[in-house]
Parts: sequence; structure tokens; C-alpha cells
Amino acid sequence: MDENDRRGSTDADDAYIIEDTEGTVEDIEREMRETAEEAASAGAEAAETPATETAPQDGYRDRYVRAIADFDNFRKRTEREKADFFRYAVATVLKDILPVLDNFDRALEHAEEGDEFHKGVHLIYKQLFEVLQKHGLKPIDQMSVTFDPNIHEAVIREEDPSVPNHTVVAVLQRGYHLHDRLLRPALVKVAVGGPER
Repeated sequence: MDENDRRGSTDADDAYIIEDTEGTVEDIEREMRETAEEAASAGAEAAETPATETAPQDGYRDRYVRAIADFDNFRKRTEREKADFFRYAVATVLKDILPVLDNFDRALEHAEEGDEFHKGVHLIYKQLFEVLQKHGLKPIDQMSVTFDPNIHEAVIREEDPSVPNHTVVAVLQRGYHLHDRLLRPALVKVAVGGPER
């Protein structure tokens, strides 16, 4: 086989390769349809030719099937990335709102419980927190659990033989998850010196 034959077979092979031009899904689907029509017409021509000439046509069919599978994988990956983007798009806004929630917590802790001002602040805080929970915010504020470095940040260690070792005894600042991702770790006080779990 000389150089021209090799170059000619490569050009024929490349006719069914779909280039990633970063186009829209509609552009890629249109290109897939055109490629499918070319492959189908090549398949129809193959049916009319003798059996000795069908071997190259089988290669076209294989390339067509692979191109369809590649496109399907691309479509699924794009849909998954788009869904993740929309699911976690509010993360930066929520990170900016978390200090406001912390200030609400501090205000409610230090205000007198019986007065009307405390009740009004509590209702506003409750309404804001419910809206944030509706968008996927989940607090991390459990005490008496084993310290988990994935969701807790220990800022104080306290000797306490009455509780098991590495137990969270106080949450100094709530942590939060956004759906299943950690948005901010909880700042906690951890007991050490007690019995092992």
C-alpha cells in the first residue's frame, strides 16, 4: 500500500468522526443525524456490492455505533453537569448569608425571651431559615457525637473524663451542608481524656 492509499483510507475514516467544536447540543444532534444518514447511505451501497467489498462497510457501521454511543455519553454528562450547576449555584450567596444567621443566633441568645422584640426577631429568623432550608441548607449542630474532621473544626479541647474521648461537647458556631456538600464546618469544643469508644 503506498502513501496515497493510506492517506485516502484515513480521509474516509475521518468522514465519520464528529469533531468537538463546543457547539450547542442541537448542533451536535444535527451533525449526528447527518453522519447517520451518510453511514446509512454507505450501508445501502454496501448491500448492492459483492461480499468482498462489505468489509470496509462494516467498519463504517462500527464507527457509526461508536459515534452514537459517544454522543449519548456526552449528552448524559452535560445534563449531569447542568443539574449540578443549578443545584449548587446558590452556594456563594448562602456563604454570604451565613454570618447573618450567626448574628441572629447571637441576638436570640442574649435577648430577653418575654418581650415582643424577641418574638419578632425570632419569627424573622425562623422565616429566613425555612427559606434557606427549602433551597437545601442543612445545619450541623449536634452535640454528644463523635468528632468528625469532615464536618467539624475543633477550636477548643477540654479535659473531661466523664464523657468518651473525642466527643463534641459544645457547638460554638453551626456548620452547614448544601444538599450533600459541606458549605461550612461546625466550630466545636471537643472533650479529651475520657474513656475510648
